[in-house]
Amino acid sequence: MYSCINTAVLYGIEALMVSVETDISDGMPVFDMVGSLSSEVRESRERVRTALKGAGYSLPVKRITVNFAPGNVRKTGTGFDLPMAISILAAMGVIENDDINQMIIVGELSLNGEVNGVNGILSMIITAKERGIKVCIVPAVNAKEAGLVPDMKIIPVQNLNQAITFLTKAQELETGNDNLNDKAYGDDVSDEVREDIISDDKYDFANINGQKMLRRACEVAISGMHNILMVGPPGAGKTMIAKCIPSILPDMTPEEQIQISKIYSACGLFGEREGLINHRPFRSPHHTITPNGLVGGGSVVRPGEISLANGGVLFLDELTEFNKDTLEILRQPLEDKKVCISRVSGNFTFPADFTLVAAMNPCKCGYYPDLNRCHCSDRSLKNYRNKLSQPLLDRIDLCVQAETVGFMDLKNIGMSESSASIRQRVVEMHNLQKDRYKLEAFNFNSQIPVGMLEKYCALKGAEEKFMEKMYDKMKLTARTYHRILRVARTIADMDGSEDIQIKHLQEALCYRAMDQNFWND
Repeated sequence: MYSCINTAVLYGIEALMVSVETDISDGMPVFDMVGSLSSEVRESRERVRTALKGAGYSLPVKRITVNFAPGNVRKTGTGFDLPMAISILAAMGVIENDDINQMIIVGELSLNGEVNGVNGILSMIITAKERGIKVCIVPAVNAKEAGLVPDMKIIPVQNLNQAITFLTKAQELETGNDNLNDKAYGDDVSDEVREDIISDDKYDFANINGQKMLRRACEVAISGMHNILMVGPPGAGKTMIAKCIPSILPDMTPEEQIQISKIYSACGLFGEREGLINHRPFRSPHHTITPNGLVGGGSVVRPGEISLANGGVLFLDELTEFNKDTLEILRQPLEDKKVCISRVSGNFTFPADFTLVAAMNPCKCGYYPDLNRCHCSDRSLKNYRNKLSQPLLDRIDLCVQAETVGFMDLKNIGMSESSASIRQRVVEMHNLQKDRYKLEAFNFNSQIPVGMLEKYCALKGAEEKFMEKMYDKMKLTARTYHRILRVARTIADMDGSEDIQIKHLQEALCYRAMDQNFWND
């Protein structure tokens, strides 16, 4: 007999529909599985055999062939166990359900028949809905995540017998999305799902003492979604300021919530949330991270930290402690806002539209250029600076020095402007830019293509002559010059000016002066 069950495989952060076909016929007793299968999928044969035996069903002494179509797509993961078991039972005649072809079934089986959760359920259910499927049998632990997709009937099962009972008797089990549809696809959800770093009152700009220039630079960076590098001695507050940045980020759009939720679901980081991820991510990987961990990859290709930070902030603390080769692979994603990974199993494209926030000490001991405290040799300084290449620095819009906090500044704890006030201005700037670029393929000043700089960052006579002079004096590269124009555009917007004026260019150049002096002296 023949049967066919719908399931899905995670391919990057998207899902592809897969048909699990089973044929049971006379011949030499054998259990064959075909269809470009990875090792974990091939191992499912023994899990399924034992789980069926525990449920009271023995495989017939016949030729059993299970095909996973399409055959040109590599099948990975453990979510094929349950659909394969159901397909075999349907081919045996145990399950007779005319609607089984209108369902999708996903789940991993334990040897005792329990159904374990799998990664990427959100993408799978969205793909199933796009194919017109309305009923989904999923692991109980994935029910909340699956229930975020509206107009889908979610059947959560804890073990194989529950799935069989539903399919043979059409018994109604508790669905996983009875109370979730009102929160699906980007609707407002409880603040309880926000990360601690977002809701913790200590990460508020009101608690940042002094550092007026650094605070201003952070507001400029987030207003235009520019990359920023903070350089300063230990204890200047660089890490604290970076952790305050999420508190001034605007809310995510529904489309952004769906995209970032799919990424976290694919990586198994979605958790037991009551709704889509509704806050912009803040990722801070340790400096020992590998290239695959940062940009994605691996034997089973998964997104890396730059994709997990999509739409939010990637914070690289102690930047010079990262492996130089690891940092260099950021150059293309910083320009293209995506990362393309090519493997034998296929080509994968992950979003990487993040704002880079980095922090570092000015030298190995941390106190340069204070020669009273810094004892680094010229050679040591040169080796330390060479850890960052100029092409990478050119992709950072603002390079700001964090000064040592004075004693009097420490007495004004909580007296600085709050994050809520700054965030209000940032939201206004984001709305202004989205309205200005509503007919373009980008949303923020930092994303203005070179070919459109003349349209949106045009300089008048005096401003153009000023930049011509500074271009030669500061030995700017073409890329750096274009980034200065984009930053100046943001500063002009914050100043309420339609045109970029000399004072806006001067401030933008100020954010490159420390960069030029530090690496070129």
